[in-house]
Amino acid sequence: MGRNCHPLLSGRRSKAEKYNHGLSSAELLALASLCEVFLPPLPSVSLEGKEDRPGQALESFYKASGAQAPVPDKVAEIVVKRLLTEAVILIRVVLLMLSTKLGTLMLCGSLCLSEKWPYINNFSSMSLEKREKVLQKWFKNWIFTPVRIAFVTLKIFCLFVFFCQLDENGKNPAWEAIDYHVENDEDVSEVQQERPLEKGIVETMYETDSTIVHSLTQKGLQVTKDSKQKVYKIKCDVVIVGSGCGGGVAAAVLASAGQKVVVIEKGNYFTPKDYSLLEGPSFEQLYESGGILPTTDANMTILAGSTIGGGSAINWSACIKTPKSLLQEWAGDYKLPLFGSPDYLSAMDIVWERIGVTENCVQEGFQNQVLRKGCKNLGLDVERIPRNSSENHYCGSCGHGCKSGDKKGTDSTWLVDAVNHGAVILTGCKAERFIIEKSDNGSTRTMKCSGVIAKALNNDIRMKFQIETKATISACGALLTPPLMISSGLKNQHIGKNLHLHPVLMAWGYFPDSNLEFKGKNYEGGIITSAHKVVSADSEVRALIETPEFSPAKFSVFCPWLSGIDFKQTMLKYSRTAHLITIIRDRGSGEVKVEGRISHKLDQLDKENLKAGLRQALRILIAAGAVEVGTHRSDGQRLKCEGITEKEVEQFLDTVYAAEGPKSPVENWMVYATAHQMGSCRMGVNEKEGGVDENGQSWEAEGLYVCDASVLPSAVGVNPMITIQSTAYCLSKRIAESLREQSS
Repeated sequence: MGRNCHPLLSGRRSKAEKYNHGLSSAELLALASLCEVFLPPLPSVSLEGKEDRPGQALESFYKASGAQAPVPDKVAEIVVKRLLTEAVILIRVVLLMLSTKLGTLMLCGSLCLSEKWPYINNFSSMSLEKREKVLQKWFKNWIFTPVRIAFVTLKIFCLFVFFCQLDENGKNPAWEAIDYHVENDEDVSEVQQERPLEKGIVETMYETDSTIVHSLTQKGLQVTKDSKQKVYKIKCDVVIVGSGCGGGVAAAVLASAGQKVVVIEKGNYFTPKDYSLLEGPSFEQLYESGGILPTTDANMTILAGSTIGGGSAINWSACIKTPKSLLQEWAGDYKLPLFGSPDYLSAMDIVWERIGVTENCVQEGFQNQVLRKGCKNLGLDVERIPRNSSENHYCGSCGHGCKSGDKKGTDSTWLVDAVNHGAVILTGCKAERFIIEKSDNGSTRTMKCSGVIAKALNNDIRMKFQIETKATISACGALLTPPLMISSGLKNQHIGKNLHLHPVLMAWGYFPDSNLEFKGKNYEGGIITSAHKVVSADSEVRALIETPEFSPAKFSVFCPWLSGIDFKQTMLKYSRTAHLITIIRDRGSGEVKVEGRISHKLDQLDKENLKAGLRQALRILIAAGAVEVGTHRSDGQRLKCEGITEKEVEQFLDTVYAAEGPKSPVENWMVYATAHQMGSCRMGVNEKEGGVDENGQSWEAEGLYVCDASVLPSAVGVNPMITIQSTAYCLSKRIAESLREQSS
């Protein structure tokens, strides 16, 4: 059965698909041998049966192997395409070693020895049982951690590829076995058919050098072709790089103020009818780096939007206003009056109304039912989380785009306002650098910005775009704004520093189908509709406990791998395993000065707060009636709950902590997650305190502004969408006023 969606989101691949990873046959054989260990073929008798699942589906899942084509080739493609150069080199060295007898002896020790000639086996010639023992040892090895990281990375990619791959019917054979269902088109009765941004959008993937000028002029832009410089020169009042929570709001405000606005976005434009809800293609098309973006030390995996609407198109709908205590901190400690002003409070109300926030939920999904019940049984407070959707919105797949069109991201709100006021949106277009020149107008700033140089990602457009403007706004997010500014020649010390990520650790609890109190599956229902705050003795918020969207590939990536059989048994419990995430307001921070090269370090208080949140999440799951709970620590930390005493629970909780990452010299480790990025070009009262001023303008270049999460002075501590949009609204209002004054 086919799936009616955008071709880029269908996951369909040519039968004669070609791979460009460049791995040798020996490297690929070693990789396939590793993939077989992570996901081994097993006899059906070795797994606990599930009477409610079709026997054929279970049998197929038992026999499935990570070595089966095209998994190894696709893993190799991801390695080469997505990882930093040094990581690619590391993995290829490990694969080369495993393809030789001597290298295998160095990495596997006596396990590769044989009683028969030639006495030493290379990795692919070893038995599956011995290969599994090798990886079990390496996952615990705390001395040569770079090698461990190589194996962990390949495990992640192998499982990610396996659970994302699709057959000719657009399904994954394993889904039925693990009780996972993706909505078909007939399941969505009323899907928005029109393209709300059509009158203002130019999609470069459909253009060529012979058509692009006409398409741009048709939208009302002044365009000239400069063949000598090999650029298309576009004149407008304001150019905005990025279309997410910052850029979308800024585009609407400035276009409504009468400015001719051009928005450039490297992602593509999709509407509700385009979405497939399929993990693989959705990650590839809607997320930065295809959803595979680790920190340089591999401690944390980062999710960030990369499509029209940015993060607002794929976030989980949570709408929380900036905490009053934080506004007081930013206005007082950071000396930024904006955050203590009536203008900011008014902006939050305007944002709240424009994106259609509702404060009730008619029907909660499985995971939120668990969170609410566990808190109730413990006598803990639970807050209902407002969402930018209707009260009836029962969608657990908004992380892959909202198929129903109920969620109100910037792609269906602020950007619609922008194009209705004449804004033009150029998709598939990546900014390369800002046009920075010396300033000679007597300004305190020594430079000025007159626009941006960008290129189409479609090779049929070979000439670049030179967009010349009165004001240039960087709104491409806290991960991309700093590298763009630095590559343009800006040198303020705060650009790329102070990066905050709201680090996340997760606890899980298994609730069998026999538990009839909780309805549904973990992938059904509103993603975040409830939350619990973990507070200290003096009422300070230490952590926020919420529920995540956790489709099969994500689940498999974070699931600790102890053995092939343990992993498959765990996956069979997938649909009734509830996860609770612990989010903290990180005091530690990181850096991002080069695109894709991201670092972050927790401080001791962060680790203590994560530990407190993780332990509380486990208490909640136990109190809700889970038969088994655990964390994602590499040793598979877990506790059987039936008949457990309070003393035994506390003894278990005493062993729970925020472990270091896989690169650290420890036996047991964790991989952290994050979906919020902020603070990497923070606002400051002067250039010694921040990268931009209180109007969002660069301290170095006049006419260059930042209007995204980069400008936030510190971590927010709650889901930041409302804070980002409200800040962007205030800053863009000030930019509009400044432009009005310049023209008068």
